[in-house]
Amino acid sequence: MTDERLSLDESRGPAATPGQVRSVCVFCGSAPGRQAHFVEAARVTGRLLAQSGIALVYGGGHIGMMGAVADAALAAGGRVTGVIPQHLMRPEVAHQGLTELIVVESMHQRKRLMADRADAFLVLPGGYGTLEETFEMVTWLQLGLHRKPVALINVDGYFDPLLRWIHQAVDSGFVRPGQAHLLQAEGTPELALARLLAQHG
Repeated sequence: MTDERLSLDESRGPAATPGQVRSVCVFCGSAPGRQAHFVEAARVTGRLLAQSGIALVYGGGHIGMMGAVADAALAAGGRVTGVIPQHLMRPEVAHQGLTELIVVESMHQRKRLMADRADAFLVLPGGYGTLEETFEMVTWLQLGLHRKPVALINVDGYFDPLLRWIHQAVDSGFVRPGQAHLLQAEGTPELALARLLAQHG
């Protein structure tokens, strides 16, 4: 376990070269959802990243979708880094079997460090927290603060209402048409990862 309270701005090792993705941050729910295919998509995502030689960065929990993606990556021999705030460290939340567990002081530091550690972002179904994390990364991409692609894994159309809202925001003049694609979507983990790999760099 690592304490990262002081050095969030430091370099985290060699950067990925253009077109190369060494690590992916996955945002997803701490609940499993009511349909088994949500958790199965998380497991497929974790396994796929590990089999592709891509490290997983995520929120550090061991329950729900978060636990499923981490456990699947670990079982497939992948490297998994969890980033968790101190107030979520109680045993029933923090995953104790990760390659690396980093403890930070705040939710903001968590997002910043996950973003620093990742070359791209995948989003599985989740709730308020998942969308909050996702849209901060999309906003940073919109503002040019990073150039890391963000893709939704749209399991059984879970994100369809969100995608319709983006089109509505464009039609209403709140999002520029050229920025409507900043949050991309594919129906399966395989297609979403392929899109990230094609877009990175």
